[in-house]
Amino acid sequence: MSMADKVGPFQPTNDFWNALGWQPLPEQLEQFKLLQALLEDWNKHVNLTRLVSGHDFWVNQIFDSLWPLQRLLNQPQTLKCIDVGTGGGFPGLAVAIALPNISMTLVDSIGRKTKAVTSIVKDLGISHRVSLRTERIEKTGQNHNYRSRFDLAMARAVAITPTVAEYLLPLLSRSGEALLYRGQCSDVDTHELNLALQLLGGRIRRLDHCKLLGNRGVRHAITIEQCIPCPDIYPRLTGLPTKEPLGSVNDRSEV
Repeated sequence: MSMADKVGPFQPTNDFWNALGWQPLPEQLEQFKLLQALLEDWNKHVNLTRLVSGHDFWVNQIFDSLWPLQRLLNQPQTLKCIDVGTGGGFPGLAVAIALPNISMTLVDSIGRKTKAVTSIVKDLGISHRVSLRTERIEKTGQNHNYRSRFDLAMARAVAITPTVAEYLLPLLSRSGEALLYRGQCSDVDTHELNLALQLLGGRIRRLDHCKLLGNRGVRHAITIEQCIPCPDIYPRLTGLPTKEPLGSVNDRSEV
């Protein structure tokens, strides 16, 4: 019995994939199953994610990672992507499996997680196009090898929207987009994000929402485009984007 055969009883049906508007190739489905098995195995040693079994994995990890990218799923492109604060590998690993033409950089500051995910990437057979960085994103964003290099920068469950925007926008190429995965997204969230984007040189291109299968709540996705090059001062020094987020009351006088 292979590792991929040891996963839980739930398996995605055609209805699952129809709700996503995309059907994986057989080899992609096997990679998703193997990813689940590898996560379950690694979770015995490292706390990567609690969402590894049944619906938790397929709905809250795979479906939630992919639903904002339906257009790319059905019109594959060659893209350079980065997942900031990847943790146990999401959304980056799910996106990398679903979009075999992309390259993906996964960034996280916790070494034990990046070590585990590096091993998972190797076992999935995608290490030729998926790389890991163990680093604070503030440093990555000021590194000339990564700044202004990516077509798509994404982050899920990392921080409030102005902070995530400050992490992602410096990474974008001139025509690139940032994708912010959110649970709730209030008017206050978008207002403060818009204030931050005036400083970062971007604007909201699209705000989408989706009701997850199995009554697992509503998810939002904010797509941001770069209008002008992000000023060199962003991202600020390590910790500042979290401690003093752009778009906060203290920053509004600057906008």
